[in-house]
Amino acid sequence: MKIGIISDSHKKINLLREAIERLENDGAEYIVHAGDIVLKESLDLLQNCHIPYKAVIGNNDSQLLEYLSDYNLVQEPYYFKIKDISVKLMHLPYYLNNDSSLIIYGHTHHFEAKENQNTLYINPGEICGRKKSISEFVMVEVKTNKWKVRHYQKDISKDAASYCINTVEFQKGKK
Repeated sequence: MKIGIISDSHKKINLLREAIERLENDGAEYIVHAGDIVLKESLDLLQNCHIPYKAVIGNNDSQLLEYLSDYNLVQEPYYFKIKDISVKLMHLPYYLNNDSSLIIYGHTHHFEAKENQNTLYINPGEICGRKKSISEFVMVEVKTNKWKVRHYQKDISKDAASYCINTVEFQKGKK
């Protein structure tokens, strides 16, 4: 199972489109957006991708509340399953306790991947390149005994065409 994770796209619709296309091309079976979507057009991009998605309202998304029932858009913290993986989705990192297998959050605009007590915590960083000149997102590959996290980064100040991808693996069930 491959899960594409993005966050903090803000008004950068072209960078969001590019990230979604890259995740789809790399085999993502599900996409999660961890908030600060900002534009309805971004919700349209998610809805029109060829795989299931879930998105959470961020602190800059109050204008999107009217679309909760029109999209796979939820409020935080939101618990759900992707196949047999329990997921907690939020934008603000306020509910970071070990009550799910995968905890996804955004808001800080900084990539983080860590494992603690059989829970993988992921912040994919920022699509928008607002706090740094990097557009970034994550693909989590769920394997029987490990999590494989691919962190995609592209320097948008140089209008780079390709992504640098760094991979880290975490053993599942490790105490």
